[in-house]
Amino acid sequence: MKTVIAGAAVAAAMLAAPGALAADCGRVTIANMNWPSAEVLAWIDSLILTEGYGCAAELVVGDTQPTLTSMIEKGEPDVAPEGWINSYREALDTAVAEGRLFYAVSTLSDGAAEGFWIPKYVAEAHPEIRSIPDALARPELFPAPEDPGKGAVYNCPTGWGCETNVGNLFRAYDGEDKGFVLVDTGSAAGLDGSIARAFERKEPWLGYYWSPTAILGKYEMVRLDPGEGVTFDKAEWDRCTTVIGCADPKPNAWVTSDVRTVVTQRFRDAGGPAYDYLTRRSWDNATVNRLLAWMTDNQATGETAAKHFLKSSPDVWTAWVSPEVADKVKAAIE
Repeated sequence: MKTVIAGAAVAAAMLAAPGALAADCGRVTIANMNWPSAEVLAWIDSLILTEGYGCAAELVVGDTQPTLTSMIEKGEPDVAPEGWINSYREALDTAVAEGRLFYAVSTLSDGAAEGFWIPKYVAEAHPEIRSIPDALARPELFPAPEDPGKGAVYNCPTGWGCETNVGNLFRAYDGEDKGFVLVDTGSAAGLDGSIARAFERKEPWLGYYWSPTAILGKYEMVRLDPGEGVTFDKAEWDRCTTVIGCADPKPNAWVTSDVRTVVTQRFRDAGGPAYDYLTRRSWDNATVNRLLAWMTDNQATGETAAKHFLKSSPDVWTAWVSPEVADKVKAAIE
């Protein structure tokens, strides 16, 4: 009897201990997607859920299509921290409506962004340039590297889907008639290199890019408005903007990509305060861009970058958690 009582006392003590939070949260699998912003966010979630909420967090290899498909069909993994859902919205919305999955939060509070960009120093020197038509009215300001008598618009990397979009929009805005050429950047490295060179020399630059990215964390750029009266037209986007060789493209805007944290029913029901954390964990493009730039400059892994973020940006992440949880996480990463 004494042994039974002693055993019960030990069990009660364990339940009362801080680690007892694990009984509420339990095991949670987190998709570690194969691009930097998703990788670092998966590690941030893993560290906060483990150290702050006592979860048994496990990172699993993931990518957009296989991860979201697995969550819809099998209910695993438990969390996709950075789910780019635009291409899978119908199936995901159905799963959400049926209560099998949940959109915990908009991961990027201002949404992912694509479009035509110019350096901030160009925008400040030429405040009249606010839109794509404004920029295309000034070919002399953006000289082409191979033909300075023409203006240059730098294209999306060869073979990427956005190469078609940019090409069609270049024609839709009559880029050639306005004295511009579309520059083939060849690769992501070639596109990044053209931006880096422009900034090193403080030269004008005009072309396609997207956010969040390390480049926009290192180099301040301004995204141009698509022009007066031009908004995202999905019918036109599907009819022509994304179609190779479309004969009659029209001006169009890029849709803001909807990036959500997707969570399974199992973890929503079992996670308790840990799930509540995921409903608050949202950050903007500028924050992500800066972190990705640091990650690139320091050749850091997702884990290293996550710890750097937690140490250097408490003003951001402590708003996602209670003071008690914040203290636990801070103590764990010291």
